Amino acid sequence: MLSSSPWWDSSTTLQYNIKHTSFKTNIPYNSIIQCCSVPSWLQGTLLRNGPGKFSVGESEYKHWFDGMSLIHSFTFSNGEVTYRSKFLKSDTYKRNVKADRIVVSEFGTMIYPDPCKNIFSRAFTHLCNAIPDFTDNNLINIIRYGQDYYAASEINYINQIDPVTLETVGRVNYRNHIALNLATAHPHYDSEGNTYNMGTAIMGLGLPKYVIFKVPANASVQQICSIPFRSTLYPSYFHSFGMTENYIVFVEQPFKLDIIKLATAYFRGVNWGSCLKFDKDDITLFHVINRKTGKAVSTRYYGDALVVFHHLNAYEDQDHLVFDLISYKNSNLYDMFYMHNMRQETSDFIQSNQHFSPPVCQRFVLPLNIHKDSVRGSNLVTLTDTTAQALVQEDGSVYCQPDDIFQGLELPGINYNFNTKKYRYFYGSRLKHRRPDFICFQHPSRTHMEWQEENCYPSEPVFVASPGAVDEDDGVILSSVISPDPNISPFMLILNAKTFEEIGRASIPASVHMDLHGHFIPANV
Repeated sequence: MLSSSPWWDSSTTLQYNIKHTSFKTNIPYNSIIQCCSVPSWLQGTLLRNGPGKFSVGESEYKHWFDGMSLIHSFTFSNGEVTYRSKFLKSDTYKRNVKADRIVVSEFGTMIYPDPCKNIFSRAFTHLCNAIPDFTDNNLINIIRYGQDYYAASEINYINQIDPVTLETVGRVNYRNHIALNLATAHPHYDSEGNTYNMGTAIMGLGLPKYVIFKVPANASVQQICSIPFRSTLYPSYFHSFGMTENYIVFVEQPFKLDIIKLATAYFRGVNWGSCLKFDKDDITLFHVINRKTGKAVSTRYYGDALVVFHHLNAYEDQDHLVFDLISYKNSNLYDMFYMHNMRQETSDFIQSNQHFSPPVCQRFVLPLNIHKDSVRGSNLVTLTDTTAQALVQEDGSVYCQPDDIFQGLELPGINYNFNTKKYRYFYGSRLKHRRPDFICFQHPSRTHMEWQEENCYPSEPVFVASPGAVDEDDGVILSSVISPDPNISPFMLILNAKTFEEIGRASIPASVHMDLHGHFIPANV
């Protein structure tokens, strides 16, 4: 249990990044880097995205998630690794650089008009902020639609990038294709080239709703279905969702966006992040939607209050829908990433942030074929490899209790060839006794393997399968690793996914920032 410290010692890790990205990584970088024992079959490019610039001129961002997007890539070819990095040339980036100060509001940093402007310009700026037009600083992930790649966050804008040069191609507005105000940066992909995603429609024709949509490889956006908000003025926040062979799983959690506060945040002098609130006394609803028909399963599934950002995987098994996610008991995680928190000394940071709840990997199981005469109070889960329960209530709804699998892991990854399928392995980053490491967790034995190195902080693990692989764990794990120790150069780590033994590493002769998420593009794509 991690009751005495947060799950991730962000103060140490991210102080390093903030100090270093203020100079070196503000310059685009391109280099063939020194490497050792890179498998010859590993061919392709790993794109990564995350905040990389935290000040412009004399102005500074207040939250780590506000930093301007810095994209970097690792291209593997014939045993060599080429590293590149460039800032996303979003409209936000261009406006900030031109003004030599931050002029676009972000999640945790609200920006007001320059007092030197005339009264008409200031009045116009205030009027425009009555309906928020969000930043296009897409710093969370790299996603694919068809053959194109985009930097994405959780807004209506995405920016297409060239995956080879990392140049910004141009901005796309979801609203030109489908009525959305917000969308996730964690879509799903199928073997036919379709991309599935979901978003929130707050303003527009009709009642506000959640929208699930599909983007075929060579066709326009297709709406699969819409789901009305449980509470019209308090939509659920969501960062990702689950998908099985036949269903979409949407967790409508009691971590909510207050629309009235959002619309008035600018005038009240608060940031958009403060408009998110967790209701610990509410329930969590689990929506199950047929991917092909767009119809929701009529059973009402629900559970206790939780906060979820990342799903691991979901699949169907013997008339059950199984989905794994990482949950928290509260929403305080966001507060940990305010810059004034992260700049504390490590001991002070841990002492002041003991109230942060650790992440827990949980498995929920939803029985799909429920008879109306099912015995009230009975557990309908018949799978033998889990302790998750689904209890029938008097009104016919089903109360779901999870199976706690593992504590302390975040930034999860799997072999994506097993997405929507029954799987055995997942990977993630963990902090144990203030020592960061990698974890490979195995179902159903519930055993795990670790990789760690003193003063080294790995990023999100990315699984790449070996050519012709049949076994789920036949491949490698990739991660860019940084260190607060100036004597340890950043490096690309390559692990054998079966044994978690190091195959090789590529040392990077540049400062590398801590990123969030990314995408591996095989060379033959």
